[in-house]
Amino acid sequence: MEPVVNIQGLHHAFGKGQLSKPVLLDINLAIQPGEIVILTGPSGSGKTTLLSLMGGLRSAQQGSLRILDQELLGATKRQLVDLRSRIGYIFQAHNLLDCLTAQENVRMALRLRPSLSYDERTQLSTAMLDAVGLGHRINYRPENLSGGQKQRVAIARALVTQPQLILADEPTAALDSQSGRDVVQLMQRLAQEQRCTILLVTHDNRILDIAHRIIHMEDGRLIRTERPAVAAV
Repeated sequence: MEPVVNIQGLHHAFGKGQLSKPVLLDINLAIQPGEIVILTGPSGSGKTTLLSLMGGLRSAQQGSLRILDQELLGATKRQLVDLRSRIGYIFQAHNLLDCLTAQENVRMALRLRPSLSYDERTQLSTAMLDAVGLGHRINYRPENLSGGQKQRVAIARALVTQPQLILADEPTAALDSQSGRDVVQLMQRLAQEQRCTILLVTHDNRILDIAHRIIHMEDGRLIRTERPAVAAV
């Protein structure tokens, strides 16, 4: 079975010429379908840069970066757009649009599915909000939702397209202990139901046990891999 993520010899730098600063050095990483992998490391170690490259949000510079069987080095804009439509993104800042309701925020994720009618998009977004426990909040705007509820909306938005890969960058950082735990367990359950792969960047040691593998990063390098104390099932 082909890895969902297959990275070989990836290098990346910010700036040019004498101002060039390497941020990723010789990254080699394979993630299998259905695997939950947590990426940890100090601030500035390159975690978010790696995630943004994997999601096609930055252009790859050197090495092989193959995501969902698409090589990103030298990929066209159209190929990157197609790839992004197959990935779910969850970030520390939920990035919800304040002027839209929870349902409208989730429904927006389906806008690249022209085969779906407006009613079908509405039904799918409502069903996903119900799955994350917010069926009674579909018409609420973000200002009327708690931090945990906003993050649940963000998860619903990421999952409603049934992505093959979820990239999550510090999804629990702004949440209290219980809300953070609820959020990652929800991600874990829904991802397993949809059979998708998760790469989650976090500093939160309280959620490491949801992973199949924990990868540690320092100074732009992947330095070691370990299994959590209680492996995900």
